[in-house]
Amino acid sequence: MNYLDGKSAPGREDRLKANTAFGGTCSQMRNSARNGCFPDGGCLNLAGRRFAQTQGCQFTLSLATLNTLRNAVIVMHSPIGCGACSISNVGVNKSYKQLRDPLATGIIWLNTNLDEVDVINGGEKKLRETVLFADQEYRPETIIVANGCVPALIGDDVDSILSDLQTQTSAILVPIHCEGFKTKVMATAYDAVYHGILKNYIKMPERREYIAEPDLEKLKEQYRISRNVNILNVSSMSRADELELQRLLNAIGLNVNFIPCYAEPEDFTYALETSLNVSICGTHDDYFVQHLKEKYSISFLIDTIPIGRKNTERWILKIAEHFDLQEEARQLISAENEQLDKSLEPYRKTLAGKRVFLGGGEVRIVATAEIIQDLGMKVVGFKAHHLDQFVEPIFESLAEIDDVVVDVATNQPFEQVNLIKRLKPDVYIGHTGGHNISAKLGLPILPLFGPSYNYLGYSGTFEVARRLNRIVKNGQFNKKLAQNTRLPYKKEWYEKDPFTYIKKEDVV
Repeated sequence: MNYLDGKSAPGREDRLKANTAFGGTCSQMRNSARNGCFPDGGCLNLAGRRFAQTQGCQFTLSLATLNTLRNAVIVMHSPIGCGACSISNVGVNKSYKQLRDPLATGIIWLNTNLDEVDVINGGEKKLRETVLFADQEYRPETIIVANGCVPALIGDDVDSILSDLQTQTSAILVPIHCEGFKTKVMATAYDAVYHGILKNYIKMPERREYIAEPDLEKLKEQYRISRNVNILNVSSMSRADELELQRLLNAIGLNVNFIPCYAEPEDFTYALETSLNVSICGTHDDYFVQHLKEKYSISFLIDTIPIGRKNTERWILKIAEHFDLQEEARQLISAENEQLDKSLEPYRKTLAGKRVFLGGGEVRIVATAEIIQDLGMKVVGFKAHHLDQFVEPIFESLAEIDDVVVDVATNQPFEQVNLIKRLKPDVYIGHTGGHNISAKLGLPILPLFGPSYNYLGYSGTFEVARRLNRIVKNGQFNKKLAQNTRLPYKKEWYEKDPFTYIKKEDVV
């Protein structure tokens, strides 16, 4: 699987056969994922749309991770509008960085501001000037160049420029090839970021060579490393989520380190001093952990995301099995479940029977559905950004979902609004930034993640229940919104099959 000899990571359409266009039931989706084809013969991987309203961009999604890195300046090699969404991350990123380093600054980014003239003459001169300015003005540990669509289309040789400038700068220069037009699966952005990290930050730490043999200190160091676990966090996790997972693994005797979000370049070097890399979400991390396994023989775990009690239990036991700590894990799980049952009882009375529609990343929404069922609520529909192999283990925690409707679509709000009109859920749980359509339909909304929300582990299950209870009891704002706004879709659209525009006839 070694892709590091290439300039950039391949698109997930090719590497994972990921899908961004599917409409049907959970049963049909799972069969399609196993067989690679739709039940009626259309190829799952090649499915597309005759009409598409919006599409995600891997450039902006790459920035969601890159903006979290400490001691870094981000150079967006693109027109000025690309990456403007970073403005919304300023406060959160600064706060999170300072939780790890009180002296950390917020996001520092520059844009090469490519215009029409640069499209003709090339943007390489602007890139050189911007990188040199960033190094001299901010003196960062690393300068990361995120390459946008325009320089990729006109042929700017970003890698050669940075290689040449490396002798003139004190910062480590890292190219990230995350051009939005190269893939329909915007989650390829995570591979693009890890591709740059693997090529520029990952190397064996020198400090291990300083311990003389057969020194007692070396034995202590080896024992410490043997109990180390890297948790691959994601930008949608809160600090409360991290502390919850750290608490659970510390309770069975393990040390925890979090990368890549809010780490600094040196952290990636010492991240090799571990016994196990644990993915929170396979959608984010498989590119990274598989390369570390191949090059450094570090074991990894990609199985489920610890959202909901069943998924959390499975996640803990899988990690414990690697370290032969199953008995300690079972004792912890038993104690946590007993306490959680008591905590959830009053919320079950309020929430039982409520119908829920979930939209967002495939792994997160299916895992969150386990909390919904635990509370006695009913899942009526999913809308996933894309579909790949990493969602399969999470379905095992759910009951009676074969007939639940699934829409695989990166954005495409016209399909979502049609489904919500048909399914008539009582609550919508969705990806941050995609709530406006559902709010205008009058639904109470729970964000699928947020910088101050706890979702993961046992405490996360309680928090989701507590917040659901609150929004179900107080949904007047969105009801008033629905009475005073209207959506841009004609009545005829709501009468059509929501999957009308998904092509199923494409075959190899």
